Amino acid sequence: MKLSEYFNLNKTQPFLDFVDVPLDTDLAVFLEPSAINSLDSPWGHELSSLLKSFFSTVLKLIKAGDHRKAQRLLSSLNESNEFHLGYSIGKSRGHGFGSDSAMSVWDALTQSGAAVTGLLKDLEDTALLINGIGTDMISDAVCNILRGALIKYTQDMCKYYGIPLTPDVATGPIWNPQEERWEQTLAPQPMTDFGRVTLVPKILVRHRLTYDSDYYYRHYMLPVMQNEHIKQHSSLVRTLKDGREEVTKKSLYEKYGKGKLAVVEQTCLRPHILEQYKKEVAKSPSRPLSIEQFAEVETGELPDLDALISKLQNLATGRETANEYENLIEEIFSIIFYPALCNPKRENEIHQGRKRIDITYTNEAKQGFFWFLHSHYPCAFIFVECKNYGKEVKNPEMDQLAGRFSPSRGRVGIMACRTIDDKDTLMARCKDNVSDDRGYMIALDDNDIITLIKDYQENEGEPKFSLLHELWNELVN
Repeated sequence: MKLSEYFNLNKTQPFLDFVDVPLDTDLAVFLEPSAINSLDSPWGHELSSLLKSFFSTVLKLIKAGDHRKAQRLLSSLNESNEFHLGYSIGKSRGHGFGSDSAMSVWDALTQSGAAVTGLLKDLEDTALLINGIGTDMISDAVCNILRGALIKYTQDMCKYYGIPLTPDVATGPIWNPQEERWEQTLAPQPMTDFGRVTLVPKILVRHRLTYDSDYYYRHYMLPVMQNEHIKQHSSLVRTLKDGREEVTKKSLYEKYGKGKLAVVEQTCLRPHILEQYKKEVAKSPSRPLSIEQFAEVETGELPDLDALISKLQNLATGRETANEYENLIEEIFSIIFYPALCNPKRENEIHQGRKRIDITYTNEAKQGFFWFLHSHYPCAFIFVECKNYGKEVKNPEMDQLAGRFSPSRGRVGIMACRTIDDKDTLMARCKDNVSDDRGYMIALDDNDIITLIKDYQENEGEPKFSLLHELWNELVN
């Protein structure tokens, strides 16, 4: 049974911001450190900082010879059954660094030349350089280190989707980066017949880790070693019929080995190759799982976008259906703008509660229209105001959205409304706001939103959103 079914959310995975995990087993997806490091939001920076803090503390203790404390810190990375991510068959069980024993992981770290020499810097480096540490162990370790932040995310999602919280539930170990120690407390959390659940944002999970030891060794390290042997005229060099010299990768494997021990030994001699690899991975982070990929791994259904179009066309205007319209807009935008826009918040309060924003999205775009905006304009968040009017949107509504903007929150918003009879006049009002330095607004009526949905359908989840580009160009020119 999935979490959405247990709590009768009447929403499937495409409409949810978190991973809709099965409660009685695990889902074969994993938290990816590189995906976290690629986030460009305050919350993403917090998560990345937690990972770096924990791992640097462990390495610092090992280098200082405080092995007992290092073992104690590692031993808390084994209680992660509440996340339901990984390879478990049947009942969920953790595979974190401490799941077999903290001693074995500590031993691997202390014996590794990578840890002693400073080559090992980040948690994900262990996938390249430490024997016995793989995707599921790193993912579980990440879950544990981020538990405190993920519990807060879980509480926000429960409030957003109406999931009941049980007060005063034990949190399990939470990493305190200031004190460099684990702490435990009580906090409201969702409880099920299968135990407590901690939710994970779906934009952070992957099928596998980006860091791959074999790929790194074969495609980054070995080509450098081949060139070195050719320059040195070593015994591994052979001359081809056309006079060219080569060193085969097979011969290098035979001479130096091909396991993680060989990877560490050769990387210690050429640490700049590892830095190059990490920089290139950071420049091209793996993409979040698509809605289609989630449907495959969860054996779920794809969203019926035609049904959403029909619902929009048949929804009456007016105050009585305003909440239904806002819900519908959130469902549509959460699908067609995923994964660029995520972590929606409804009626988000600002200015100590004096103002509310209908829907606020975090902009984590790495390509496309919202990435373009993020690269040129302040828009860490995208604000959406929903007006279920049977009349034209005028200056008071525009002023309301403009009042939501700020340099820290962002200065880009979308006004979703039912009809726009005089688009030229409304665009003129939007351009006036730009001229007055009051932010950037895109107004979309029902027909515009249907156009965006069809763009998404026709391009199989890779929409170009030509309409948004056209409206933006008109707005700023």
